[in-house]
Amino acid sequence: MKGTRNLTLYIVLGLVFILLLFGGCGYNSLVKQDENVKKTWNNVQTEYQKRYDLVDNLVNTVKGAAQFEQETLTQVIQARSKASSVQLNADQLTPENMQRFEQAQGELSGALSRLLVTVERYPELKATQNFIKLQEQLPEIENDIRNSRRLFNESVNTYNTKVRSFPTNMYAGIFGFKSREGFKAEEGAEKAPKVQF
Repeated sequence: MKGTRNLTLYIVLGLVFILLLFGGCGYNSLVKQDENVKKTWNNVQTEYQKRYDLVDNLVNTVKGAAQFEQETLTQVIQARSKASSVQLNADQLTPENMQRFEQAQGELSGALSRLLVTVERYPELKATQNFIKLQEQLPEIENDIRNSRRLFNESVNTYNTKVRSFPTNMYAGIFGFKSREGFKAEEGAEKAPKVQF
C-alpha cells in the first residue's frame, strides 16, 4: 500500500516536472515570438516615419518652387498630421486600431498622389533638383513600407500560430498571450484596375 502511494506520488511529481519544463520552453518561445512582432512593428513605424519626414520636405520644396494650389498642400499637410498622430505600439494591434491606422496611412497616400498629379502643371518645379530627388525617394520609401509590412505580417503569423498551437496555447492563455492583428489588403484591392485608352 505504502509502495503504491510513493509510486503514485513520484508519477505525479514527474508529470508536474515535465509540464513545468515544457511550460518554460513554451513560455520562452512565446516571449521570443512576441518580441519579434514588436521589433517588426517598430520597423514598420520607422518606414512610416521616413515617409512623414519626406512629405514635410516635399511640401516645403513645392511651396518654395511654385505658386502652388494651397488646397492641395493643405490636404497633404493635414493627412500627414493625421497619419502621424495615429501611433500604435505592438500591444495595441487590435482590428479596430489597425483599421484606423491603415485608413490614416491611406489618406496620406491619396493626398501624396494628388500632389504629384497636380505638380505636373508646373514644369519649373519638375526641373528643380531637390524636388526630383524627393520624388525619386517616394517610391523607394513606399516599397520599404510594403516590405516592412510583409515582414511584420510574417512575424504576426508565426506568433499567432504559436499562440494557437497545442500545447503552447495552454501556456499562452495562462500568461495572457493573445493573437495579434496584421495588415490586410485595402477594401476593393482584390479587383484588378481597368486601364482604358
